[in-house]
Parts: sequence; C-alpha cells; structure tokens
Amino acid sequence: MAQRGRKPKPTALKVLEGNPGKRPLNLYEPAPEGNLPECPAWLEEEAKAEWERLAVPMHNLGLLTELDMAAFAAYCQAYARWKEAEEFISQHGSIVKTKNGFWQQVPQVTISHANQKIMLQAAAEFGLTPSARSRIIAGNAAQDQASEMDMILAGVI
Repeated sequence: MAQRGRKPKPTALKVLEGNPGKRPLNLYEPAPEGNLPECPAWLEEEAKAEWERLAVPMHNLGLLTELDMAAFAAYCQAYARWKEAEEFISQHGSIVKTKNGFWQQVPQVTISHANQKIMLQAAAEFGLTPSARSRIIAGNAAQDQASEMDMILAGVI
C-alpha cells in the first residue's frame, strides 16, 4: 500500500537541519556504508563530468554513499540530456516551420523539460538546490546541533 502525504525525510538530513519539527528521530533507520560510489561506465560523457564535479564534495558532506549510486547516476544522466537538449535549442531554435507551413515545437523542448524535472527532483533529494541547501547545517555546526542535549530535548534520548 502506498504511503499518503509527504514522503519522510531521511534522519541524517533532519539532523543536519537541526530537526526543525522537533519530532522524535528514527534511530533505527538504515545507515549505508560511507564508501564513495564509482561512476558508472555507462553514463554519457557529460553525465560523467557532472559526476566527477559533484561526487567527492557530496560524499564529504555525507550525502552520497554506495546505496545512492543509482539515484545520483539518474541525476547526472538527466543533467547530461537536459544540457544536450538546451544546447540544441540554443543553436537551432525551439520551433521550426513544417512542410505545410505550420510552426511546430522541436522535440528537444520536450526532452529538455522532462529531464529538467527529473534533474531538479533528484537535485533536491541530494541537497543540490538553494532551498534544499538552506535547510542543511553542515560541518561542526551540524555536530553542535545534534548534541546530546538537543537529542534529549527532541525526545530521542
């Protein structure tokens, strides 16, 4: 049965945000190994470049592990396809005149919109958008936020 309402946030993300809802944290949530996943060989070249650009910084923040490989690969591939479609539109335009004299949108516009949507949804999951990032407290501040007293006040301990 599908869950209703908003999908739950990962506990690690709640801790990084300082648990703004002050609801009890799930102490039994699976914690994946902290290994940096390897870039899949099947990604397009532009997707591989995006992987290389973001993988290490995201891993260092604890936002990318082996279990996240497929989701992050989907982000990178959507980014590559979105960029390719946008470059085509920039070079050739977004509409063409058909043989019958009617104006028609080129398929790259639809390709761009579809991949932009996928890319932005995945980006938000990984904290790669300004609004998602604004809710994350990283580094020593995150450790301070997750202090024992905060855990007690949040009802976790």
